[in-house]
Amino acid sequence: MSRVRELAGGGRAVEVAPRRVQGWFERFAAQHDGAATTLLEPRTVLVTAGDGATATVAVPFGDLPEPHGEQPGLAVSSLVEHVSASRRIGLVLVRLGAHSVGVAVDGVVESSSTDRHLVHGRNKAGGWSQQRFARRREGQSARSLASAADAVARTLLPEADRLDGLVLGGDHKALQALREDRRLTGLLDRAEQRVLDVPEPRRAVLDEAAARAVAVEIEIRDPR
Repeated sequence: MSRVRELAGGGRAVEVAPRRVQGWFERFAAQHDGAATTLLEPRTVLVTAGDGATATVAVPFGDLPEPHGEQPGLAVSSLVEHVSASRRIGLVLVRLGAHSVGVAVDGVVESSSTDRHLVHGRNKAGGWSQQRFARRREGQSARSLASAADAVARTLLPEADRLDGLVLGGDHKALQALREDRRLTGLLDRAEQRVLDVPEPRRAVLDEAAARAVAVEIEIRDPR
């Protein structure tokens, strides 16, 4: 079953496996009085239906090949070809207290590093006890994020030149902390804009993220 999330301001986004993209757009057109136009741009594909509904894709993993511009009807063959290409992808999933890092080829994990670290929850007590607890938690958090950064450096930096893309997932604050590690700056700057929403990273979560990383996210907005 495709993963669906609600969009701010209305509409929804659905993740579609590359092999299903063509059929998905054909069904979208059939349900909305046909496809009126398809706008092809280097990083965006926009299909406008006959009833005014739209389906938009932020093109992943580089630019869409030419030709670009608006075409009549449904014209997504270049998008399908682009997203169906074989790719070697780096994955970085981080939440405070856990990380899972790996390399996946065509949605299947080939190598990985996963670990968990104790980080206590917040203490509601006051006074010196709360301050000691806060210092302990801060230290645990720092060690957890340092371990995650080491795992990324160990697992992905040797593979950097062979990667066709990098996909991140997890907590935005934790991911931002990794960006402050100078070893990882060049690598993380290559990451796709989409950040996967994942639970506590474990190997099973990494396997699911590998399949999601190559899926196409399509934003659907109904006619006003």
